[in-house]
Amino acid sequence: MMRALALTALITLTACEEATRAVDDAARRSAKLAVSEAVVTRFPAVPKELVTPFTDCVIDNASANEIGAFARDAVIGVTEETATLVRTVLERPETQTCVVQAGANVLGTA
Repeated sequence: MMRALALTALITLTACEEATRAVDDAARRSAKLAVSEAVVTRFPAVPKELVTPFTDCVIDNASANEIGAFARDAVIGVTEETATLVRTVLERPETQTCVVQAGANVLGTA
């Protein structure tokens, strides 16, 4: 009986973990759309070939709440608030390091 309960609990936890991961992945994909649009429209100094690496760096260094805000903006539209949030994430040392490394890789200066 205990084994059956343990197995049921394990299966339930695994299913919950998979569902959580699927929701997180969907939110991150949506968030990338908003960040990419914000980079293209609000950061004209970013070269076209660096939009995707910049976007990836922002997403990878954003908090769960920030990912949620970006995902929402992908649905309702990118605003100046989106650009402000992108700037906030870009100001973080980890994001800046990521951007420099990604830029060097893309531009072949690494």
